[in-house]
Amino acid sequence: MTGPPLDQIPVDRLTGVGPKLKARLADLGIESVQDLLFHLPYRYEDRTRITPIGRACVGDCAQIQGEIIDSGIQFGRRRSLRCAVRDATGMLGIRFFHFNAFQQTRLAAGKLIRCYGEVRYGRGGLEMYHPEYRILSSEAEAGAVPDSLTPVYPATEGVHQSRIRKLVQQALQMLARSEDLTELLPARFLRDFGGIGLAESVRLLHQPPPDVQLNLSGQTDNSPARRRLAFEELLAHRICMRRLKLDALALQSHRFGSRQALSRRFAEMLPFKLTGAQRKVYREIREDLSGRTPMKRLLQGDVGSGKTVVAALAALHAIESGFQVCLMAPTEILAEQHLQTFRSWLEPLQVRLGWLSGKTRAKARKQLLENLAAGDCDLLIGTHAVFQESVHYQRLGLIIVDEQHRFGVHQRLALREKAGGGALRPHQLVMTATPIPRTLAMSAYADLDCSIIDELPPGRSPVNTAMLSNERRGAVIERIASACAAGRQAYWVCTLIDDSEILQAQAAEATAEQLGQALPEIHVGLVHGKLKAPEKVEVMEGFKSGEIQLLVATTVIEVGVDVPNASLMVIENPERLGLAQLHQLRGRVGRGATQSHCLLLYQSPLSELSRERLGIIRESNDGFLIAEEDLRLRGPGQLLGTRQTGLMSFKVADISRDSDMLEQVRETCEEMLASHPAAVEPLIHRWLGERSHYGDV
Repeated sequence: MTGPPLDQIPVDRLTGVGPKLKARLADLGIESVQDLLFHLPYRYEDRTRITPIGRACVGDCAQIQGEIIDSGIQFGRRRSLRCAVRDATGMLGIRFFHFNAFQQTRLAAGKLIRCYGEVRYGRGGLEMYHPEYRILSSEAEAGAVPDSLTPVYPATEGVHQSRIRKLVQQALQMLARSEDLTELLPARFLRDFGGIGLAESVRLLHQPPPDVQLNLSGQTDNSPARRRLAFEELLAHRICMRRLKLDALALQSHRFGSRQALSRRFAEMLPFKLTGAQRKVYREIREDLSGRTPMKRLLQGDVGSGKTVVAALAALHAIESGFQVCLMAPTEILAEQHLQTFRSWLEPLQVRLGWLSGKTRAKARKQLLENLAAGDCDLLIGTHAVFQESVHYQRLGLIIVDEQHRFGVHQRLALREKAGGGALRPHQLVMTATPIPRTLAMSAYADLDCSIIDELPPGRSPVNTAMLSNERRGAVIERIASACAAGRQAYWVCTLIDDSEILQAQAAEATAEQLGQALPEIHVGLVHGKLKAPEKVEVMEGFKSGEIQLLVATTVIEVGVDVPNASLMVIENPERLGLAQLHQLRGRVGRGATQSHCLLLYQSPLSELSRERLGIIRESNDGFLIAEEDLRLRGPGQLLGTRQTGLMSFKVADISRDSDMLEQVRETCEEMLASHPAAVEPLIHRWLGERSHYGDV
């Protein structure tokens, strides 16, 4: 081998990479040639054959080839460029809503063209909208097709698929000349993967043969090359998380005292008794807070299990020990709900509460910041505003983050750094009402200790769930009228705020107007993310007091809203939401003594996959079972909402599909840390790059 290794060759050494493209590639985590080789496809397209136009079916992604026999601009609701393409078996239209004069000139009648795209019905029969295409200049070119599947890569603005593919080809040529991809794992760990080396695995995933097995999403399933790289990627994530936990053991934190007077007074004031699960989890937290090592604990509990009470107990323990507490929530509605709950619980105990959001007025904000810095605020509750640069705590000892996966990692990191105190770190309690499947927790949260509240308070009855077609909308409205006439309240959840021609979903504003007209005797309220904070508070207060009987809302009410008198929920277009999100929404009812119902009002026709998903929600109230199914059907990134965070955006691995490897990954991780420490850092850098610090929040 000559020249530097591939991980030390900057990507701008490749032909066609200038400063602007280099910066855009950096946004994708690509800075070296090795980074480019490990920027792997997330699916594939079969362009190894030409589909005769006469055999193209609606809904298929196909590659067709023929002569442009007509080309011109069409006017209607939207101006478009349409070309008619013909081969010996039939004719198909290709349509472009965004085009320029050069494109119009190239797509002239008489040209031979090859297109790849989804076939659909259009104004002129079968059409493709904005297909990838190439003008063919010779008979030889017309007869040549790729000998491998076409990769589709994660991309960003200004870096299109064709550009990435050309750069990857250059990187693969360099790899072929140097064979420089260092094997970091001992050979005995790789016996189960067909003996395929690292370089060959990378080549096969960039250029899989046409006969490779693909699933319905166009992904390679259980090829040895994919599993070999998936194992290494899962191992890199696991080692990263475990190393963070081991590093945390060397850190110091404030040791809280043993006094429990406030906690005991609080428990005695509650109108209910703590469940056994709540008491067990609080003991685990209290033990952490009495130690010198910073607590990093994940508190899981199904909808309505009482996580907030446990958080209040932890906060009181910190406050009684002389420290400040910060509670951060992802939305204003949830943060305001926490504020009202903690006010009613803690102000009788003379706990000084503060509130901070992006919409806090300047005068109130100035006073709060002074109180916080002087130590005159014991518990600060708010949104992401609680970690802004101007916010300074006198003695922050405990951070509580609710629904933590909704925050970007940089936000959580910024809050932790607010604690200051030199080498001393604050304790952290992370709460989620989205149950984390065991398989996912083994990788995503290997750096956290986990507590689970696995017991619901007494008196809670399961919510009865039913599926109804939108054609039965009238009957659903009658049911709402009946429930409200009996003195109960109801939610109607929409998935959009504004009308959309593309998505088949009723907008919340339009729905509220329609329901107000259909139910003139019922007071209908509306809440969504675009309302100003005072308007949202006013509507929610009206609903809690019973003045508003029917609340039309978007998914902003998914977590934190607690109105025991609400016993009926309608969720429109549930097929557009994940199972975990549907379960969260359903958890807004079933909080009182009355039997509660959730109606899933779907849009017909319903696909088989959607019918399967909604059937799971209908049949089960077990959040952990639902989370496992959501993981199987949607993958970890969407389940946790972490595609933006970098923590779980796997390139090759799939937690659900590769769960059979996780035990081996766990064992290999411990051996690598103990016996092969020199390989640890290169392995993490290869798969996570600069994201490796993201777990340290």
